[in-house]
Amino acid sequence: MNPLRMKQLKLIPLAFAMSIMFAACSTTPTTTSLLDQTRGDFMAAQSNPSVAANAPLEFKAASDALDRANAAAAKKDSLDEIDKLAYIAKQKIATAQEVAKGKRAEADIANAGRQRDEIRLEQRTAEANQARISADQAKSQANMAKADADAARAQADAAANSARDEAAKNAALQQQLADLQAKQTERGIVITLSDVLFNVDRAELSAEGMRTAQKMADVLMQQPQSAVLIEGFTDSTGTAAHNLELSQRRAESVRNALIGLGVKSDKIATRGYGEAFPVASNADAGSRQLNRRVEIVLSQNGAPIATRH
Repeated sequence: MNPLRMKQLKLIPLAFAMSIMFAACSTTPTTTSLLDQTRGDFMAAQSNPSVAANAPLEFKAASDALDRANAAAAKKDSLDEIDKLAYIAKQKIATAQEVAKGKRAEADIANAGRQRDEIRLEQRTAEANQARISADQAKSQANMAKADADAARAQADAAANSARDEAAKNAALQQQLADLQAKQTERGIVITLSDVLFNVDRAELSAEGMRTAQKMADVLMQQPQSAVLIEGFTDSTGTAAHNLELSQRRAESVRNALIGLGVKSDKIATRGYGEAFPVASNADAGSRQLNRRVEIVLSQNGAPIATRH
């Protein structure tokens, strides 16, 4: 049996039990209506575990008071004395019940306070967790932003380096073209190889001619999209057929030299014009030397080279 229940059963007034036994053996009244009410109040209080649990001292005092009332009834004291003691017991029972009710209320308030504190703690914990999640997200976003910034900076540095390299490359190319005395024309960039770069009346390039061809190859290797037209010219000395054939062979000689130096063959075309398109009169040796030449036309951005007219 539950210890609390056993304690409650022990509190049943001995006098109450004796009064019941006495009543069974006598026809003389041993109770009053007030005592009966008090006994009922006591049974109600006794059946409520909260009273004994929350007001044990008060309940014990009520039990003792009821014992005294029952004892007076058993001794057939006067009705006034019995009611007096029953009234005292009734008040003590009421006091025990009120004390128990107050303790329950206090317990309920305390429990409500604990629940409220638990709810607040849960809220604070949830807020702290959310704050930590937000902080982690902010940190992650900051890391991503930093990574993006680093990537953008790296791209900018690469672009700047590329621009510097391109600028340096263009500057070097312009210097190379200047060394070759290149000229910008409507047909493209024109580089003229003079007659002194060939052996007399021959198509083979001299040693100086090969050094010039190397410079030309360096330029053409930097312009992979450009088309190249090599045009040969002679003076008016000799037959037209001989001059045409010599101008073509000299153009081919330059083409072969450039191919040997790494320039792609499919980008290079040749054309011999013989004594046509002179740049000076053929009246004297100096003028005739100017007409004996090879012109290399370099198109821009891969545009076709216009035909001579």
